[in-house]
This record gives sequence, structure tokens and C-alpha cells, in this order.
Amino acid sequence: MQPDQTPSTRPLFLDPAQPLADRVADLVGRMTLEEKLGQLVFNAPAIARLGIPAYNWWGEALHGIARNGRATVFPQAIGMAATWDPNLIERVASAIGDEGRAKYHATLRRYGETGHYQGLTFWSPNVNIFRDPRWGRGQETWGEDPYLTGELGAAFVRGLQGDDPRYLKAAACAKHYAVHSGPESKRHAFDAQVSPRDLHTTYLPAFKKLVTEAKVEAVMGAYNRINGEACCASELLLVDILRGEWDFQGHVVSDCWALNDLHTTHGLTADGAESAALAVKRGCDLECGQTFEHLGAALERGLLDEIDIDRAVTRIYTTRFKLGMFDPQEQVPFSAIPESVINSDAHRQLAYAAALKSVVLLKNANNILPLRDLRSLYVLGPTAANAEVLMGNYYGVSESLTTLIEGIVARTPEGVRLEYRPGTLLLHVPASPSTWTTMAAARSDVVIACMGLSPQMEGEEGDAIESPVNGDRVDIGLPAVQADYLRLLKSNGARLVLVLTGGSAIALGDIADLADAILFVWYPGQEGGAAVADVLFGAASPSGKLPLTFPASLDQLPLFEEYNMAGRTYRYASEAPLYPFGFGLSYTRFIYRSIQTPDEIKAGAPLTVQVKLTNAGAVDAEEVVQLYLSKLEPAPGDPFYTLVGFERMALAAGETRTIDFTLSPDRLATVDNAGKVAVRPGAYRLIAGGSSPGLRSTALGAATPVETTINVIQ
Repeated sequence: MQPDQTPSTRPLFLDPAQPLADRVADLVGRMTLEEKLGQLVFNAPAIARLGIPAYNWWGEALHGIARNGRATVFPQAIGMAATWDPNLIERVASAIGDEGRAKYHATLRRYGETGHYQGLTFWSPNVNIFRDPRWGRGQETWGEDPYLTGELGAAFVRGLQGDDPRYLKAAACAKHYAVHSGPESKRHAFDAQVSPRDLHTTYLPAFKKLVTEAKVEAVMGAYNRINGEACCASELLLVDILRGEWDFQGHVVSDCWALNDLHTTHGLTADGAESAALAVKRGCDLECGQTFEHLGAALERGLLDEIDIDRAVTRIYTTRFKLGMFDPQEQVPFSAIPESVINSDAHRQLAYAAALKSVVLLKNANNILPLRDLRSLYVLGPTAANAEVLMGNYYGVSESLTTLIEGIVARTPEGVRLEYRPGTLLLHVPASPSTWTTMAAARSDVVIACMGLSPQMEGEEGDAIESPVNGDRVDIGLPAVQADYLRLLKSNGARLVLVLTGGSAIALGDIADLADAILFVWYPGQEGGAAVADVLFGAASPSGKLPLTFPASLDQLPLFEEYNMAGRTYRYASEAPLYPFGFGLSYTRFIYRSIQTPDEIKAGAPLTVQVKLTNAGAVDAEEVVQLYLSKLEPAPGDPFYTLVGFERMALAAGETRTIDFTLSPDRLATVDNAGKVAVRPGAYRLIAGGSSPGLRSTALGAATPVETTINVIQ
């Protein structure tokens, strides 16, 4: 409300008692055409005569408030995916939303306005499918499975946006819509060819979940084309599916400078005016970029009408109103969140819990872990004292980062002789021809080798400065300098515990056999060192599960540019991987006792499943119970297996519990070649276990799964 206004004279759009749609319509109706055009870009200017402040829509919150100073740094998204814990993810996202609100209002109080990365609209989460480990931005995703991605992504949206019936805590954004997962070097010109079956089986389900169930406020279009159409101006994606089939009510934003690609690299339009007009008419409401500067010319040329502009402005302003930007702050509950929540003790504990549950134990020969009865310990490796491997990409910064070496030192009992040396470099051969570490380390009881990848080697173009291909990886193996060093350590007799950082699968080759134990810890966030150390020393049992398949080599993968799902992920790959999707060991032993279902159900009916699980070991621990479906007589193109349910359970030593699943009818559905989704009659197999089905899982130590069959009838 302006200072000289009274309730009787103030504009309708400033009256919180009026319906939302009426308020938005009133405000848009007061804008001139020029003012409306100016609002459709990410750095929207102020409209002083209406009392509307400038607003920058560009914000990032992938695993914490990013690029805006101090914040709690949670594990990278792919690490949080390894928790398989939607409840935890929702709590993390709620904490991120709290910090975003606190930072936003603190900035308003200090400066009267906010700028780049300081708003309440966050372009997260990334729910693209991580179909190929070469993709450097796969670390931003929730893995390779559409169901797991949808469940965790939806939990993130719920937490970030809050549950207030009137106001959004923050506005989440599902990106990058759709069929987008590299190569980074070709993203501005690439045309992803995808079948209707793969589109509706793999690439769209997570987006659908976020739109139709989690009610995500925004969707971001991808850079690439799909079957000839630019994603940011696609009639199929934006008109037919998003607004039509799914009835999306929020706003659509382009990826940054993606609309420029329509006429420069995709060759779909002649110039900026045509690109801007096509995007708006297809339903892109907001641009990150500069192509919408040509909207005035597009109107003059008759390429679109003012009603198209009004529609877009209405959608984006609806979001701003839902965020409470035009209401008295005392009426917006989230405006009272104090600055003290930023990197608070509670949020640091939450970051620790997420890091702890993300740690995946891939190998534990002769139960070398947890570490006990040591007299000497040698820690080495290029990631041990490296703070960057805690943060991944799209990160905030924290004054309390615990590196791996700091966590290990804090946990090592006094009296244990501990030494630390880098030993080798991440990627490059050391300049020195000699090293003192290999023989000295071998004389210690245990060597903890902190190795793997860093965000400089994988990520987005421009960020991953050690990647020669715009952030992607050419080779998915452990860098040769690290592998050679580990071989040298082992040849000198070291008992080797390998702690690997990274945001994607690493094909270890012979290193998988040389190491006595292997922990994969992702980019674990600011509390990563403490969490990893607690797993190493047995203060907690590892419980993370892989959200993606680790192939044995590139030879097992189709071409990077190929978007056909044949041969990809656990659902369609026929070759045995290095480590399977869903795999992860524990310090205890779980036994799957039984699985019970009805013998028969009708198509379209829900399915109840009971799984009995025992913790047969001596350690309290958590297990992620995974439920998979397969058809006994699959049609060509059907997945080998499909994840249809999962539940993280805590079991005390010796405890037996029964886990109940109720599968909605769509969990049994398959997609035909035309893209039609239906539950088809026939015999199905249901498998419950602690990893995806297959001989490789049990060979690596996963519990023997239990299975049953069920008939689906018309």
C-alpha cells in the first residue's frame, strides 16, 4: 500500500481480501504494453508509478541456497538421491526454503530491493533422467529411475514451497523440460530423437509427478530440440502435454539464452522476433535471456497479439502474488523466519543426516570396516583435504565446512598414530618423480585413500574447468594417475579403504578388486567429512543405495548422443554392471523372509504387498526395501524390471518387521509404441530386495531377494 492510500482508495490488486485472479487481472490491466513487455524477462525492471519493485527471477537452490553468500550446503542432489528417503528430502528442502526466505527479507530490510540470486523463485529441482554417466550435470539429478526421481523430486518441491494454503514459501521449478541429459557441448543445437514409448516411460513421468501431484509452480524448458521441436517452444511438450494433458497452472521459463538458439543454432525461425513470438504463443511466459527484447517488433509484425502478452504476464504475476510480494508482510507467515536459521545448528544436523544416509558401501572384504583396534592409520589422496569436493555445483558457501581429513582426525582415537599426505593429484601426473608415501603408508594398519572426481572435472559448461568437453566426461574410469597410485600402494602391501567422491558412476576396473573396502560418498556437503568418518569408524552403519547403475566400462553403453533407452540403465541394459542400481551394503546382515500379494487382481485396481524383513546381524541399521516389477512375457521394448515401490526402514539388531506397500494402478502400467499408457492383463513377477534384481547384486553381497507372481485380469 502506498503511504497516502486508504483502504477505500487503494488499488484492488493491493487488497489481500480480494480473490487472487481478480488482483492479478487488476494489476495487469493497469500496465501499459511497454511495461508488460518489460516484465517478461528474468531481470524485470520496476514500475514506479504502480509501486512495483524490480525483481530478478533467477535463483538457484539445488542443494541449498546457491550463489548468494552464506547458506547450509547440503549434499549434492545425486547424493541426496542415494538416501532413498523422501521424508528427509522434504525436510532438507523445507530448510532451504526457510533460508531463502530469511535471506530475501533480510536483503529487503537492508536495501529495499533484491537482486540476482536473491529472490524467492528457485530454478530447482533438476528432474532430468541420468541416462548416461558421461553427462557432467547428472550430479544435479535424482538418478536414472523415473519413479525414484519423481518421488524425491516431488518431496523436494513440497518442502521448498511449503504447505501454507495461501502462500508459497518459495517457488520451485522443474527443469529441464524435457529429454535433456547431454552432451553439454551440443546442447544448444542438439535434436534428441525419442520414441513415444521412451518419452512416456522414461523422460516424462517425473515431470508429470511434480506438475500433477506436487503442484510445482514453474517449469523450465530445455535448450535442445525434441523430434525437431525446440523444447522452449514445443507444441507437443508445452501445449499438448503440459498445459493440456497435465493442466499445468504455473508459469514456464526458458533456460538461459535458449530462445536465442531457435534462430541461431536450431534454425527454426528467421530472427529474434520470430523466436520470441513462437515461444510466447506456445506457452513460454518468462525468459532467461534477451530474445524477448524483440517482442515489440513481433507485435508490430503481427506475429502475436497483446492477448498473448497478457496471458504470460498474468501467469508470472500470479506466482509473485502467491509469494506474498504485494501483501503486508505481517500477513505472510514466512516473512517472520529469522536470519538465525541460516546455517543454524538444526540445519547443520540435517546436512549431516543427509550426508550420512547418502554414503554407499560398495565393498567390505573381510569386514575391514568399521575400523577398530588400530595402532596406525595413513590418510592420503587428493580429495582428503579438498573442500571443493564437498560442494558439487550450484552451491552456496558456508563458514563450517568439514573436509574428509578433518572428519577422520576428529574421529580417530588418541593413541592411534595418524599421518596424512596428498600422495597424488586428481587428474595430472605429479611433477615430482618420487613420493615418500607408498611404502610408508603400507606400514600402517590401514590406508584410507580419498580419491575420485571433483566438480572441476564434471558439471556445466563454464564451471567444470578441467573438462575438455564442456563439463562432460570422455572417460568414466578413475583418472589414470589415481589408479596407478592405488596399484602402487597395493603392490607395497597396503590394506586399502577407498573413499570415492564424485557425482556420477566411476568404472573402477581392477581397482574394484584391489581395494579392501570402497565407500562412495558423492559430493557430500558441508558435513560430509563428519558423516564419512562416522561410517568409517562405525558410529553409524552405511545405508545409502545407488540411484544409478555403475557400468563396468564405456563398452557397455550406447553412443552418448543416442536417446533410445535400449541398453541403458538397469531397466534396459542386459550386461552385468560393475555395481547395480539400488545396491549398497551394510554393517549388518538383512534377510528378506517373504513377500505376499493376492494371487490375482483386476487391471485398474490397487495392489497390496507385504514384505517381511529381518536384521539378522548384531548392529542396528537401516535398509531400503525395494520392490520391482517385471512381466513374465514382456512385449518388445518393455523394461526388464521397473521399480514400483521403496521404503527406508530402521531395524534394531535381531528385529523382524513387515513392510506394507499399496501400489496405485499406474505402477503396473506399461507404455506401447504409440505412447499409450495402460495396465495390460497377464502374469507379473514382484521382487523385493535390497538392490535391483540380478545375479550381480547377490554376487556382490546384497541380500537374496524374495519374489512372487500375480495375475492381472480384465
